[in-house]
Amino acid sequence: MSRAGTAGIGVIGAGNISTQYLENLTRFPDVEVRFVADLDLARAAAQAAAYGVPGSGTVEELLAREDVEVVVNLTVPAVHTEVGHRILAAGKHVWSEKPVALDHDAAAALLAAAQASGLRVACAPDTVLGAGMQTALRAIARGDIGEPLTATTMFHVPGPETWHPSPDFLFAHGAGPLFDMGPYYVTTLVHVFGSATRVHAVASTDRGTRTIATGPRAGEVFDVQVPTHHAALIEFGRGRSAQSTFSFQHALPRAGMVEVNGTEGTISLPDPNMFDGDTTLWRHDRAEPVTIPAEGPAYGRGAGVVDLVRAIRAGGTERASGAVASHVLDVLLGIRDAAAGGLPVDITSTVAPVAPLPEGWDPASPTLRAAGV
Repeated sequence: MSRAGTAGIGVIGAGNISTQYLENLTRFPDVEVRFVADLDLARAAAQAAAYGVPGSGTVEELLAREDVEVVVNLTVPAVHTEVGHRILAAGKHVWSEKPVALDHDAAAALLAAAQASGLRVACAPDTVLGAGMQTALRAIARGDIGEPLTATTMFHVPGPETWHPSPDFLFAHGAGPLFDMGPYYVTTLVHVFGSATRVHAVASTDRGTRTIATGPRAGEVFDVQVPTHHAALIEFGRGRSAQSTFSFQHALPRAGMVEVNGTEGTISLPDPNMFDGDTTLWRHDRAEPVTIPAEGPAYGRGAGVVDLVRAIRAGGTERASGAVASHVLDVLLGIRDAAAGGLPVDITSTVAPVAPLPEGWDPASPTLRAAGV
């Protein structure tokens, strides 16, 4: 059934990340959060109460609601596609936390199910839609560095066990620095260069166990199931490339680095895991670098849900699409497999170029109500 106006939103998963989503989605006027679901009913009820959401309960109850049009899937990565298929089967659009799936076939099946049902799958990260990154992407698009040719990205930290109260899932299959943090960096690269074509990589693991440093489980030791460092060379065709490292084994933190070099200059982008941050531009014809302040709002997670809803209403394509997420997943899987096998891996999927948001785009503007759509 075709809908109009403000979109009803449901949230599955009331864990840590739900707080960031609920803080924003409950103040964006183009959407209205109507239900929070979780296996832990008390936790769902607590989050709903904290953010003024009128309903909470089970996943089955959420999916049965006719006033919910888009479901935000905040479950653990291992069940992203299982829950996604349930959402689609209930006739609702999907916004998924990253990664969209754990393997290529699962992602393809989810997107095919959505297309067959006339529904959409969109996926985090939506940090790429923040004021910081969009300001940088607009600078690249208007030619501030000439033609983009190469990039360097770096994410180096000791590991999330130093701050996360339950970090073991971040060291399990489907996570690690590659799949947990890689989506932020590779998504940015795809927005800059378009589709990747081939990857080369190596990997290492410095310790077989980690110890939780904070929270009620402090002192607990858990097994590391995946490599904690990947170094990759990503090719984008026509000689363009990016060197990227993703690591949970550096005592000296260096996170948030994204630099793109072009024919006329070099640009330093803000942290791709953040929604704000200034951009710095160096050009061959200038003696000093230029700071480009971020232009636009930087609310946080949930902006992509608004972009999805507006795209549905307008009949356009959402920028944080399942297609982009699926291609990014293929790149990450390629890095994993290249490191494991010692040979380069071709990336066969492609994705259409993603245009930057227009200046002035604001998820907090009441565009659907104001337009009377």
